[in-house]
Amino acid sequence: MNPRPRSFYVLAAIFGLFLLFLYGPTITIAILSFQGPEGGLTFPMRGVSLHWFRDLFQEQAVGDIWGSFGRSFVLGLMVMVTTVVVSVMGGLAFRKRFKGSAVLFQLVIASLVIPSILVSLGVGLIFSQAGLPVHWASSGFGAQLTWTVPFGLLIMFAVFNRFNPAYEEAARDQGATAWQTIRHVVLPIIAPSLLGVALFGFTLSYDEFARTLLTAGSRNTLPLEIYGMTTNVTTPVIFALGTLTTVFSFVVIGAFLLTLGAASRRRAKAGSDAGRAV
Repeated sequence: MNPRPRSFYVLAAIFGLFLLFLYGPTITIAILSFQGPEGGLTFPMRGVSLHWFRDLFQEQAVGDIWGSFGRSFVLGLMVMVTTVVVSVMGGLAFRKRFKGSAVLFQLVIASLVIPSILVSLGVGLIFSQAGLPVHWASSGFGAQLTWTVPFGLLIMFAVFNRFNPAYEEAARDQGATAWQTIRHVVLPIIAPSLLGVALFGFTLSYDEFARTLLTAGSRNTLPLEIYGMTTNVTTPVIFALGTLTTVFSFVVIGAFLLTLGAASRRRAKAGSDAGRAV
């Protein structure tokens, strides 16, 4: 067995430091969230307990934790569904060049370059000047779509660039309409990518701060509520909240990955069954 070159260990050490830098703060918060009842916001820890997790489920003097969580969850679902639908429609539309397609593409992608706080300010001003209520489900929803839709479109562009049109031609030869072709041929094939777009849409919305800051109105989403609590809460309960939200994020990602794996296995089984039938 040949020994590994020295460069391998150097790169491995750099990668380990990168992981430590990336996840170190999250791990630190998770550890401090298990402080005892007399614990504070810093080390050393004063005992180990679940006290601050239990305190989360009690009535809080500061902050609306569970109300803001519910708003973030609902908003994430709204953004997720809209991002998937718009991305698929946009991906299908951009498969063929049409007049103004290049300009429209640049306008969509430009929202990724504009600073998020300016997008939030602009959307909030438009709603205010139009006499519309600034609310997380209206202006906040629109501001977050300027962040999630471009990512979804870029993913769908890549998917449809690799999509073999022969599948659609075969379906049309069998008498399928345009809608039947999309429903029974195109969507099942790109289903794993749709799950990826949905995961992007939900997670980007769930933890978005800057684009929601000036568009959420009087009712905060969870990132805004946590930010507000950092100026008032001086106990590890905020660390417990951070730990729970991190666990929730991993649960959501895990659920999407399990769904993606199940869909891939189902598609592989269907393919093998079709091969045996032939």
